[in-house]
Amino acid sequence: MVFIEAGVGLALLLFSADYLVRGAVALARISGVSPLIIGLSIVAVGTSAPEFVTALAASLEGASDMAVGNVVGSNIVNMLLILGVAAMIRPINVGPKVIARDATMVVGATALFVAIGITGGFNQWQGAILLFCLITYLYLTYRAEKVENEEEALHAREADDVGGVPGRTWVALVFLIGGLIGIVVGAKLLVTGGLGIAQAFDVSRTVVGLTLIAVGTSLPELAIVIVASWRGHSDIALGNVLGSNIFNLLGITGGVAMITPLDMPVEIMSFDIWVLLGMTLLLLPLMITGNMISRMEGRLLAGLYIVYLAAQLDPVRQLIS
Repeated sequence: MVFIEAGVGLALLLFSADYLVRGAVALARISGVSPLIIGLSIVAVGTSAPEFVTALAASLEGASDMAVGNVVGSNIVNMLLILGVAAMIRPINVGPKVIARDATMVVGATALFVAIGITGGFNQWQGAILLFCLITYLYLTYRAEKVENEEEALHAREADDVGGVPGRTWVALVFLIGGLIGIVVGAKLLVTGGLGIAQAFDVSRTVVGLTLIAVGTSLPELAIVIVASWRGHSDIALGNVLGSNIFNLLGITGGVAMITPLDMPVEIMSFDIWVLLGMTLLLLPLMITGNMISRMEGRLLAGLYIVYLAAQLDPVRQLIS
């Protein structure tokens, strides 16, 4: 029963997130919003909505360990599984601006997340700091890319990759509002089902958040990245992963902490948070060498995720702890 509840919640969450993004993109186009803004913020925020609502729902249910696990696990999924799959489909070209700005920001956001997290959790003022860093990053990125025709074209392609966008305002509103409602209901069911799974199989809520829920809520990013890589837009695939990781660490953690404090689980503090930092640092040399992430490196990333999943098994976690 708990698997059915979690499965229905996940399906509703992903289905609703897709329609939320379509509705938001449609309204932005109808309102004359530039492709730069659509690609830079609307698509990125829309695909991260499942993580945010799920983390908030878990935290309000008193399961902040699952909420933090979702954030940490989603970022590990993004870097290892999603980026690995994208590189295996088509090698990912990495421009110097991506390394200088976005990759550096991911490292900085991860370091800030770890620095605050090892103090025991995230309170309101720490959440405000994370949100301020995110808003500053988005503003500076917008200012920089506004004058770059090449970057504007990149985000135009990112917006164009969102299919099934309605052309009428009322349909777009139905998509947007229905998507928001579906995400909230789906997140509630997913969290309740996840708590039930943890109890039924005697595994920690942290592990459920790090694996099952993290993979499930990251599926919108996986779908966009696969489509982008298949169409030869590997730069979009990389940008989506980096942007999603930045938003998860700063926006989701900061936003949820502003509403309700988040405690850092001991399990994550002793192992997973260091895996997150290590994998983030690993990406830098992979991107710098040859200014690309090759298929072989993609297989390496995907293989590391399998190893990480194996580390979630109870005997292994007990050994690590």
